[in-house]
Amino acid sequence: MTEASILFFRTCLALLAMPIYILSFLGIWEPFCKKIFFPFFLEKLSTIHNRKTKKQKQELFRNLPDFAGPSGELKLLEIGTGCGANFQFYPPGCRVTCTDINPNFQQGLSRSMSQNQHIHYERFLVAAGEDLHQVPSGSVDAVVCTLVLCSVQSVNGTLKEVMRVLKPGGVFYFLEHVADDHSSWRYFWQQVCYPTWKLVFDGCCLTREIWKNLEQANFSELKLQHISVPLPGTPIKPHIIGYAVK
Repeated sequence: MTEASILFFRTCLALLAMPIYILSFLGIWEPFCKKIFFPFFLEKLSTIHNRKTKKQKQELFRNLPDFAGPSGELKLLEIGTGCGANFQFYPPGCRVTCTDINPNFQQGLSRSMSQNQHIHYERFLVAAGEDLHQVPSGSVDAVVCTLVLCSVQSVNGTLKEVMRVLKPGGVFYFLEHVADDHSSWRYFWQQVCYPTWKLVFDGCCLTREIWKNLEQANFSELKLQHISVPLPGTPIKPHIIGYAVK
């Protein structure tokens, strides 16, 4: 019954989103989404998400200075920087390398940079989380990844790259929306929305159990907490937040 219900509601949702499916079939939606729609949407979402998670993020990044190198300089790599929603939480003087697979966030990114001049911006790399070959192994003190592991091609591949670029004793910070409990109504709706949501929001997957990937990634220390972020009308309320040490 559940599978049939999911299929029924998926079909209804697909019918509602039929114009987008047609544009996708014609090869028009993806370039429009990447260049115009998703950068606009992500900047708006990031503003709301930051407001809802400000205290959690402040607490999450509070110990960032503890991972600075012997010289006191903190080298940080952010995967999926987007519009720079995390810049305000980084300590003064930290040297940030920004990466994103989508190079079309310049406007929002420039605004965030101008508002957060307490940090030093090293460079911007167009790179997928699974392929950070432009970043030398063992070269950064910290890696940050928020609301990104939902849309990478491979969570395990991305975590493998995180481990590679981190110095021994380096730290990986994460904040990601994840699948809800399988017995919950929200998980039912996550399954219903999954195909259309993934198409509309540039590959975002609703049902990933990312905590399992983190637990299997061979970090020496893992601090992970399940939290709820109040985002009414969306299926992305369940989140995980924490950090892991190489």
